[in-house]
Amino acid sequence: MTAQTTATPGPAPHRANAAADRLDGGVHVVTGEPGCGRTRFLERAARAFAGPAVRVRADPARSAVPGGGLRTLLRALGDATGRTPAGGSGPALLDTLSAAPSPLLVCVDDAHLWDPVSRAVLGDAARQLCRTTTAARLLLTVPGHRPPAPEFAGLPVVRMDPLTPPEAAVLLDEVTGKALDGGVRDELVDAAEGNPALLLALVRRLSPAQLRGDRPPPRPLPGAEVLTGLAGGYLDGLAPGRRDLLLTAAAAARDDEDTGVGLGFVLRAVRHLGHDGAAPLPDLLAVADDEVRFHSELLRRTVYAAAPDERRRAAHLALARELEEGDPRALLHRAWAGAVRGDELEAVAGDLPSRRLRCAAYTRAAELCDDGPRRAERYTAAAGQALLDGRSHRALRLLDAARTGSAPAGLRGRAALLRGTTALRDGPVDEAQASLLLATSLLAAHSPADAATAALAACDAAWAAGDPAGCLAALERCGQVTEVPAPGDPRADYRLGLRALLEARFEEAAVRLRRVVPDPDGSGDPEDGLRAAAAALMLGDLAGARRAGARALAAARTLDTVAAVPRAREYLAYAELRAGRHALARTHAEEGLRAAHRAGQRNTAAHQHAVLALAASIEGETERVAGHVAAALGTARRHGLAQAATLAEWAAARADLGRGRPQEAADRLGPLVRPGTRRGHFALWMLAVPCYVEAAVSAGQPEGARTVVEDFARWAVFGADPQAPAQLLRCRALLAPQDRADTLYRRALDLHESAGGDFERARTELLYGKWLRRRRRLREARDRLGAALVGFERCGARAWAEQTRDELRAGGAAAGGPRPNGPADLAGLTPQQLRIARRVAEGATNREVALTLSVSTRTVDYHLRKVFATLGVRSRLELARLVEQAEKTGAHP
Repeated sequence: MTAQTTATPGPAPHRANAAADRLDGGVHVVTGEPGCGRTRFLERAARAFAGPAVRVRADPARSAVPGGGLRTLLRALGDATGRTPAGGSGPALLDTLSAAPSPLLVCVDDAHLWDPVSRAVLGDAARQLCRTTTAARLLLTVPGHRPPAPEFAGLPVVRMDPLTPPEAAVLLDEVTGKALDGGVRDELVDAAEGNPALLLALVRRLSPAQLRGDRPPPRPLPGAEVLTGLAGGYLDGLAPGRRDLLLTAAAAARDDEDTGVGLGFVLRAVRHLGHDGAAPLPDLLAVADDEVRFHSELLRRTVYAAAPDERRRAAHLALARELEEGDPRALLHRAWAGAVRGDELEAVAGDLPSRRLRCAAYTRAAELCDDGPRRAERYTAAAGQALLDGRSHRALRLLDAARTGSAPAGLRGRAALLRGTTALRDGPVDEAQASLLLATSLLAAHSPADAATAALAACDAAWAAGDPAGCLAALERCGQVTEVPAPGDPRADYRLGLRALLEARFEEAAVRLRRVVPDPDGSGDPEDGLRAAAAALMLGDLAGARRAGARALAAARTLDTVAAVPRAREYLAYAELRAGRHALARTHAEEGLRAAHRAGQRNTAAHQHAVLALAASIEGETERVAGHVAAALGTARRHGLAQAATLAEWAAARADLGRGRPQEAADRLGPLVRPGTRRGHFALWMLAVPCYVEAAVSAGQPEGARTVVEDFARWAVFGADPQAPAQLLRCRALLAPQDRADTLYRRALDLHESAGGDFERARTELLYGKWLRRRRRLREARDRLGAALVGFERCGARAWAEQTRDELRAGGAAAGGPRPNGPADLAGLTPQQLRIARRVAEGATNREVALTLSVSTRTVDYHLRKVFATLGVRSRLELARLVEQAEKTGAHP
């Protein structure tokens, strides 16, 4: 099967609903592992279809009757259309579908269970429908735990991927009426791994007390009974040798299921169980590049959980025998078989190749330990590996297991550090701050470096909460527990620079923070890269922020530190957003959002939603803005994330402003930027000031904007935002008397030249053009508005571009088309603009033009925008045609 797409509709609880709504007709094969919701997909599609829908489910009793499935389908088609197909053959089916006079949906569930004759006819008919235009639509479902039937090869595929953690959480809230304890919900989401059927089976297993969190859920979660009840039927009829082969493959991937297992390794291990590994592999397994893995993770778990204990132990011992002497994985397999002491396993745990396996080794070593403090230490080490691996919920459960009153202060401090770090990414940030400050106190005497790490993380928590006093207090504690730093220590520079910034000692802050950005001590630690990216963003060094964010991302991948990936993407998205590269910001934020969901980092996901809302507010996607704003604020309000909330509110207001609704934008932004308890995050509210000033003036309420402009002026001096000086002059122009506004707008545009960024420059051009048009300076207004239109179109700001077209039409110009003086009239160009236009029309790049005319590329870009605006063209191709026409007709200077 080809042309595969994935059903990923966003935060909806039932992926099948949204995916079915998005199908654009034709033929689709719907596939996915057992329990993924294929049948629900067809039900939703049939309910939503605007016309008759025929649903047929394969009858296993008829699967041995040649043509039985086809005849069942033809009868159903006759009942739905009132036209009985002639005969019971393939041509009859194709004729019936091709001749459908009105929309007709045909749904065939479990098409793989049809008899071979019917499958062949159905597959041929589907391929014919793909090549013809017809009102009929055909949906087939087949399971994804085996290779697809050859009869359906080449058909477009819709794969039902697992639910994301937010989707799974919403589904649980729906089926339990939101009566489910938050911790229990997180554990169920973790255990189900996105499988809807398994998720529902788990929740049905819980008593009311367990749903409320008053009693612990049954262990293991899920157990063999639940897994077998859900997927055991797919394993019926397997011979003992094939069962052992599947079990060995499942055991080899235990706790590291994302990694393929060597096929030869598995086959050699199976021989130790008394079977010939040369037999054909079960079709539940996929082989690629000499690695084997299950088509379905649910079936891998079922195979392992349902096997008798003695066979599981035998499989692990067989795998251990095939590993080289000294390989720590051999010791881990023997530990799973119960043949190793915890001390031996703990000694090699750190040498295992992945964080998942290290977590598994420390966990197993803890289970094999009777000493309370030693057991707690091992569980804590396992939690640390789980947290770095992006499994927050797993880390918290391990920390719960590590609790003991007899643990020493240092161990309790490490546990508090891990718990606080987890809450910082996925919980109320005030709780994170308290836990991290406790960790600072407990670790101060035992590990000053870890204590300093905890204090800096407490500062991060206070920052996210919008608490500058809390940031300063945490930085003070960090200084108290930090040993005397070596000269040029970037971590000390970061701490001291951040403190100077919070205390408004801007010159010292700039000096300190600049030292952090270039290359943080070359350690390759993702945290150092993230710290450098944060410092660069505070300085307004957007290129430095991109470099540092990219270093952090690369280090996180190299060191298998999954938890750092979403935050690296977050900083990269912020850098691109502030640089005006909104498409790149959106790409980083979308990737970061997926990574945050996988890592269980809801707070980080809230920030990514805010970035996506800001990007969408540029592009004019109203529904997308509203969805991301709601997602960001939903988490921000529950967890006290003032930073994410400020960005989301700003995005919503900017979307209103782009749609020409200044009053709504001013109402939303006023509390965010004016002094008072409702003011936005202390480091971010000033970013929204230019939007507020524009909205307030456009709504006829300039009085409230004057005070915030002066606050904005003081902040702009620091240089943290390259756009701020030009934005400040734009704000002053909006509020200035008529005799000063003209000069202020021109000065703002001059500053935009050095700052770069199409969007902000285009906004200034638009506002200046509006101002000129209202004063009947129509030729000048058309020039400014034309340049604004080009800028908005270049950065994809559709709503703002439409505003600009409206202004052009109001001024008597044909928006986006030629000016009234004719398409070939070059007389309106200055001599320099004409020279540039002719060379560009000849195919020269901006750099080549600059070299020819001995000017900068920025000057060429500036004049070329003027040329586009004056001539009413929007591309180099249009310009070339216009110049060629002018040369032919002589309509040129």
